[in-house]
Amino acid sequence: MIPDQPWKTPEAEWRSLVQKVRAGRSLAPGTWPDGARCALALSFDCDHETFELGQGRAAVGRLAWGEFGRRRGVPRILDVLARGDVRASFFVPAVSALIDPEALPPIIGAGHEIGVHGWIHENTSTLDLETERDLLLRARDTLETLSGTRPVGHRAANWDLSPNTIDLVAEAGFLYDSSMMADDACYELLSGGTPTGLVEIPVDWVRDDAVYLLFNRAPATRPWTPPTDVFDIFRREFDMAYDEGGLCQLVFHPFVIGYRSRIWILDELIRHAKAKGQVWFPTHAELADWVLRAP
Repeated sequence: MIPDQPWKTPEAEWRSLVQKVRAGRSLAPGTWPDGARCALALSFDCDHETFELGQGRAAVGRLAWGEFGRRRGVPRILDVLARGDVRASFFVPAVSALIDPEALPPIIGAGHEIGVHGWIHENTSTLDLETERDLLLRARDTLETLSGTRPVGHRAANWDLSPNTIDLVAEAGFLYDSSMMADDACYELLSGGTPTGLVEIPVDWVRDDAVYLLFNRAPATRPWTPPTDVFDIFRREFDMAYDEGGLCQLVFHPFVIGYRSRIWILDELIRHAKAKGQVWFPTHAELADWVLRAP
């Protein structure tokens, strides 16, 4: 692209850029397990201290903020999920796991999934091919060593992907990616027009707690949405997925949702969904496996 005059970019170039990674065949299933009406897939990005470290910074106060996610946020989340008898997916930067490996067993022991979320929550879009491959494989292998199970799911930190990311994720043998936004149903990822075999479990900023509730100095963001309004947005996303018989996928962060004044959002969403009845709560791995096999 010509950054300051994009309209001068040759058609062959912008078409090539657009076609690099695209949504392929829809993987919206015709049925859900056990006659469920819809699926509600909950996920938690355990950035913790790497939210700061991955930006090349190490402010002491901000590292403590990340530590709160591990010390208080995750236990509160696990309590809510246990009360609701719901399993979920936890995406973990490898460095987050290395800082405190003892934080993983309570998650795994409760039956939840561990997925890859970068090495140190690095911005993947800035990496050259070999560096990105090395960090992806190191992260996968480190989490396998610490958890006892090889991760099958990948989520790029900040949802920033390079032109190589999807090819590398497929090459590394992952079952699914969860970093892209081309649909609100699952789909197969294409790379250069060729099916990759990877399931995409799409995310979106609309369904991410940090958009509404995160405080950050650089870039400057301030929590601007009351928790009651965040709950209303997520509930409406779920209700329409229920009406359509589709998927509602949500993203939370322990150092965002894990406060006393916010954790109720997760609790109430689970209560609301269970009150509807006929709702399947899969891990992302279970979801990807189902949409590949379902009629």
